[in-house]
Amino acid sequence: MTTTRITPPNPEVWSGRTDGDTPEHLRWHQRVRPARSDQGGASAEAPAVELVGFSCDEGVRRNKGRVGASEGPGALRAALAPLALHADVGIHDAGTVVVPDRDLEGGQDTLGNEVAKLLDTGNPVVVLGGGHDTAWGSYLGRIRSDRLRGQRVGVLNLDAHFDLRQADEPSSGTPFLQMEQADQAAGREFDYTVLGISEPNNTGILFRTAEELGVEFLTDEQCQPRHLDAVLEVVDRLVERVDAIHLSIDLDVLPASVAPGVSAPAGYGVPVETIQAVCHRVARSGKLVLVDVVELLPRLDVDGRTARTAARLITTLAHDVLSTTPTPPTGRAGNTTGERHE
Repeated sequence: MTTTRITPPNPEVWSGRTDGDTPEHLRWHQRVRPARSDQGGASAEAPAVELVGFSCDEGVRRNKGRVGASEGPGALRAALAPLALHADVGIHDAGTVVVPDRDLEGGQDTLGNEVAKLLDTGNPVVVLGGGHDTAWGSYLGRIRSDRLRGQRVGVLNLDAHFDLRQADEPSSGTPFLQMEQADQAAGREFDYTVLGISEPNNTGILFRTAEELGVEFLTDEQCQPRHLDAVLEVVDRLVERVDAIHLSIDLDVLPASVAPGVSAPAGYGVPVETIQAVCHRVARSGKLVLVDVVELLPRLDVDGRTARTAARLITTLAHDVLSTTPTPPTGRAGNTTGERHE
């Protein structure tokens, strides 16, 4: 029997400075309320982002990485709490799926059920991991979601690793191969794009597997800001051929100077400028429905750098996906700061 449980949102984490209660004063912690994942349909309230955490170290342990990602959901919420809100949006927190023992599969199944319910509210869902095994739980949620039934969902992974590892048991290194195998068995098309691959940290068999599966990818060297137009062209191709996008952000895609608190710090990495531009592009496409943010290790996070950077990316995605109309791909980087000049 699984020991997985779902803990409610912690009000002590959702706290911070309060300058006032009018819209121009609001911060994330002032708008958070418990999610109603049982409401079964789009809410009549203002658009909202649906949050759920996944606290589990087992996937990283099986993949022989540095454990501690189970502490990630709390640290991500704490980093989000004081950030300003610049749109009339809600923040719904469904709590955290906690896997205290080694029942990774049971935890992922529970997460899948929660993600499905949240997706069916009609709002975008952000899953706070957890190791990258979180992504398999998110996948289970999207294939169980009534909202996404019959839609072609593309996966965009921002990551130094393919995570297409062949292994005797699921881990943080296997989620996208699991997705491919499940899609193949169900007659669905597997559409997977990765930005930020570190060539020295992926073996030849992983590159070969990616090629055999038709995975489009760019290396970390190809994702530097001087190549931003080419990076966004890859994103645009994905946007054009799918109905919905599942974005997975493994924080080890970032340089170790920016993201020291991860299981596998990057020796090179993709600058925040590129990752931020990709987030803007995907969120403004009108097709982003699900986001994972994974591999944060708070105990190794110097000055909270990794959590702060992750929170910046999450708030970028939330604002863009909820407060803008779809922006058609242009093939040009354009204004990569994310500021609107209208």
